[in-house]
Amino acid sequence: MKKFEYIVKDELGIHARPAGLLIKEAKKYESKIILSKEGKKAEATKLIAVMGMAVKCGQTVEVEVSGADEDAAFEGIKAFFEKNL
Repeated sequence: MKKFEYIVKDELGIHARPAGLLIKEAKKYESKIILSKEGKKAEATKLIAVMGMAVKCGQTVEVEVSGADEDAAFEGIKAFFEKNL
């Protein structure tokens, strides 16, 4: 299992468009990708769960990746966050 923390820089937080792109990115990997914020958790492949976390700009999200392709998934998701959020 690998983890990283990311402070959301998008001024609207994780809203519909980037959440949709995140789900698309997460579905590329076999590994399970879990987002956590203030005790709330959501699987990165479930749009309603991700949107339900209501992540705002400046908030920290912990991302946990575990599974068969966790190295590739970790790098891909981390790059996605840095580019899009």
